[in-house]
Amino acid sequence: MALGNLFTLTKLTIEGYKDERRSGRPLGTFTAQYNPETFSLSHENVFQGQQGIGSTSGASPWSYSRPKRLVVDLVLDGTKVGYMGVELLFRRIPTVAEQIRAFLATCHEVVGDIHQPLYLKLTWGKALGGFAALAGSGGMSEPSLDCRLESVHIHYQAFGRDGAPLHAVLKATFIEQRDPAKQAAAEKRSSPDLSHRRVVVNGDTLPLLCREIYGSPAHYLRVAQVNGLDDFRNLAAGQELIFPPFDRARRG
Repeated sequence: MALGNLFTLTKLTIEGYKDERRSGRPLGTFTAQYNPETFSLSHENVFQGQQGIGSTSGASPWSYSRPKRLVVDLVLDGTKVGYMGVELLFRRIPTVAEQIRAFLATCHEVVGDIHQPLYLKLTWGKALGGFAALAGSGGMSEPSLDCRLESVHIHYQAFGRDGAPLHAVLKATFIEQRDPAKQAAAEKRSSPDLSHRRVVVNGDTLPLLCREIYGSPAHYLRVAQVNGLDDFRNLAAGQELIFPPFDRARRG
């Protein structure tokens, strides 16, 4: 690392907030020790299956777009090999274990008063850059990614004589979390027959949400299947659900 870059290198940063709007000061922050060399960003569309017996195959109508998924490897190193002497003189380098604890506290652990992990904002670069520039024209329209941690796999690769980890790689997967109104505006859709997104609040049930959106609770099992719900009777507050369009004729 060149000395001239010590004060200009922008690090990938993850901030954790207690509210979905990500307002105020973050409750937790994790800054990458080293910026990732690569990352993957997936975009997925879901299409409705063909209905009707004996119908021929054709173009399936678009149903909704899944939230973007970001997969990134974060390297943690406790050997201090990548640092210059002047850095070691003026600041303490956190251990690998300390960095892992900071990541899990910010991204994964359940916070008592909100009963779920923090809402995350992931940034990397200035306002004109960040993920919007790195991902190209098909990337996020915002310079930061509002997301939640889906999973992290910690791969330990080296240990000290006392067993303390000296090197580890975090393979983290983040799921984009967009405001439903902004999502609808981005997809230029407002018709009640197009997909809707709802963030679950305490007291919500799937039949009640289906009644609100479709005018009937009849589709709750199909909505549960679309969202991969194993237990539709117990919805978690803060969970985002997708309500795809269904044929009016099939509403009960």
